[in-house]
Amino acid sequence: MYPQRANLPEALANRREKLSKLVDFPVILWSGSPLSRNFRANVYPFRASSHFLYFAGWGLENAAICLEAGKLELFIDAPLPSSTLWHGETPTPSAIAETIGADAVYPLSELSSKAAGAATIPVQDISTYQQQCDILGRFLPPADKLQGIDLVLAEAIVKLRSHHDAAALAEIKQAANCSIEAHLAGIRASRTSTTEAEVRAAMERVILAQQMTCAYNSIVTTHGEILHSDRYHHSLQPGDLLLADVGAENSMGWASDITRTFPVSGKFSPTQREIYQIVLAAHDDCIAKIRPGVEYRDLHLLAGEVITQGLVDLGILKGKVANLLARDAHALFFPHGVGHLLGLDVHDMEDLGDLVGYQAGRTRSDRFGLCYLRLDRPLETGMVVTIEPGLYQVPAILNDPDKRAKYQDAVNWERLAQFSDVRGIRIEDDVLVTNIGAEVLTAKLPTTIEAMEGNG
Repeated sequence: MYPQRANLPEALANRREKLSKLVDFPVILWSGSPLSRNFRANVYPFRASSHFLYFAGWGLENAAICLEAGKLELFIDAPLPSSTLWHGETPTPSAIAETIGADAVYPLSELSSKAAGAATIPVQDISTYQQQCDILGRFLPPADKLQGIDLVLAEAIVKLRSHHDAAALAEIKQAANCSIEAHLAGIRASRTSTTEAEVRAAMERVILAQQMTCAYNSIVTTHGEILHSDRYHHSLQPGDLLLADVGAENSMGWASDITRTFPVSGKFSPTQREIYQIVLAAHDDCIAKIRPGVEYRDLHLLAGEVITQGLVDLGILKGKVANLLARDAHALFFPHGVGHLLGLDVHDMEDLGDLVGYQAGRTRSDRFGLCYLRLDRPLETGMVVTIEPGLYQVPAILNDPDKRAKYQDAVNWERLAQFSDVRGIRIEDDVLVTNIGAEVLTAKLPTTIEAMEGNG
């Protein structure tokens, strides 16, 4: 992965300078190593640590950077002469250093000279993690349980990466535009395909053709009640809804995340239309409320309120909306959070745990549904978040004896049975928080029923 961005060195230098104002100690970040499958030379596709990528800008294998006082030193070994046979000519360490604006470049063997007093973020592959511990001369806890200067570093990185600079936003928009094309291809393909796998292939083809990868395992399923379905063997039948949650990651590692739900036959049934409109109303109302200072938790609660009101209007839920919300009755159908941060990771920086998503002093709720909220802090200019309300009939929830008993008086089960052709509907967009409101980065992919029916 070779960066081709004219402003890359300047953008990386600005990030390093901002970090130097937040920490007064050296920082070493490792990129990580490829993981083998079955035998050593057969490796999974490599993805560098996002924290390394943010400051280095290049997904280098087996590399490290030392950041101190706004300067960057790159530590990487030159490729072995034999590697040319298998991988062709590759850039030299000095060429890489020039591309990313490094102040100096050294072989990895010299990294230990920079270890004294340095902080880091542990990576997830075991070989690099062991190298980190050996060079720093101390045990590193998991990334979501950091202490001391490592925790201070993590807090600084969260502060920086939570607000995207112009260079980052350009990358996210590129990934989002590719994802929009992929979804349009998926909607078209669903009209003639016979399996979920065929639609998935049509969508991922667009991503691969633009030299990008999937930011996460694609969800393309007629079983929308399975929130993270990773199977694609079901046949497409008339009357099915297809839920497609597919996002591209561009060559620089920046992600997008879009979900659309549409009828494979080209027309929603009356019951599907009614549920879709409820989810769309929650989606639209949440985006309309986005602006700096708004609590993301309040957006989640708003989505729950809109969904609850809609289900009451349909006669599926019984009672006053406020009382149903207080009892978390809506979570029977909307059991997850309304979204998350987006950036170099599709769930940005979540390797650091709730340090990222939760404002200092806040902890996760233990309430049904609310416990899965990934972001609980005020929105700030430059953040990119997803808004993805959904409504599902999850058998494990709706058939649970305890929940049946608890919500016996709140659910009209006979009325609910009339909506059996709705397994799951989710609508998701990527939204930038601006100075005055919101910019939907994925707005070119429509959400209305008319558009979902007409894009075939």
